[in-house]
Amino acid sequence: MSNPARASLSLLLVGIATFIMMGAGQSLYGPALPAFGRALSLGPAQAGWLVSAHWVGCAVGVAMMYRWGTRISPRHTVALMAAGAAAIAAGLGVVATFAGALIFGTGYGLATVVFNPRILRAFGARGTAMVSLVNASFGIGAIAAPLIFVWLGSQPTLAYGLVAGLALLIWLGAGPAGQAAPPPPAGSHGPFRPMLAFQLFAVAGIGIEATLIGLGPSALIRAGLSEATAAQLLSGFFAAFLGARTVLIFTAHLVAPFLLYVGAMAAVAVMAALAAWVNPGLFFVAMGLPAGLFFPGFYVAASLRMGDDPRTAPTIIAAGLVGGIAAPVVIAPLLAPLGGSGFFAILAAVAFVCAALALRLFARVPDLRGPRRQS
Repeated sequence: MSNPARASLSLLLVGIATFIMMGAGQSLYGPALPAFGRALSLGPAQAGWLVSAHWVGCAVGVAMMYRWGTRISPRHTVALMAAGAAAIAAGLGVVATFAGALIFGTGYGLATVVFNPRILRAFGARGTAMVSLVNASFGIGAIAAPLIFVWLGSQPTLAYGLVAGLALLIWLGAGPAGQAAPPPPAGSHGPFRPMLAFQLFAVAGIGIEATLIGLGPSALIRAGLSEATAAQLLSGFFAAFLGARTVLIFTAHLVAPFLLYVGAMAAVAVMAALAAWVNPGLFFVAMGLPAGLFFPGFYVAASLRMGDDPRTAPTIIAAGLVGGIAAPVVIAPLLAPLGGSGFFAILAAVAFVCAALALRLFARVPDLRGPRRQS
């Protein structure tokens, strides 16, 4: 194997390991929120701020990429996530726990921007498939972590201690693949066309995804399920999430990207309504399928419309982070008065409106119906 091929493979393996760890760290917030609430004397709405602290950290990380992008390496991102998970695991009180979520989220946000373009460039014509593979590996950690959390007796400190340990192992084993990369080619391949109104669809999609992951287990508990069952159902949600993204690796070229987003939003509207009035556990798991399609569907469509400027990817990701930060804060206080059924009914209404608006836009804008760009 040539040196460039070996370097690309090392980068891919480090990326997969990192995204598995990221999936584990993010998915733990959902089942751990009730335990955090008890340990830190927080109400459901206050505990929900922990999810938003993570997404605020993600926004900080994306902003850092604007300023110091060429200087930030995979090892920097993993080191921050190790420190954040360790701070959560220490159990030193509200401030330390929220600071840990913020720090972990900062590393998480950096990693989303550091790994994807680097792997895309390293693998050339196969870059798109490799990026899809790395992002799909997120689901492995997200499936396993809630089950391990239950096995550990629903103790957040132990669970996040394991995440910190995994991050440390990745940092130690990263080698040359963890070093800073050379700067990307100067200039851009197309004009930078930020479209704020269009970005609102990213806000909605990632906001719903973050709310399902962070608050879904609490809603299931309020619907009458046990904490252990809610954690297991979250693993089922991520299994469906991973399955959808894995299938997308081989089928994405068959569907216009924004139509994929429209279909995913419509499916969430239907499934959330069924979760509210038929079976919360079954249809919560089922929502993992369309939730896994929000980001890839919108990201490609937005890239086509916004151009290939280096600022495009951080701008798209930043829009999604607005949803990830705001949605849990807005919806968490409604959990207590409305219960699990009300939680899913709200998501159904929001998803229905977004699907209708997105479908109208898809019908009116011809370039959203064009073929997927090939790498």
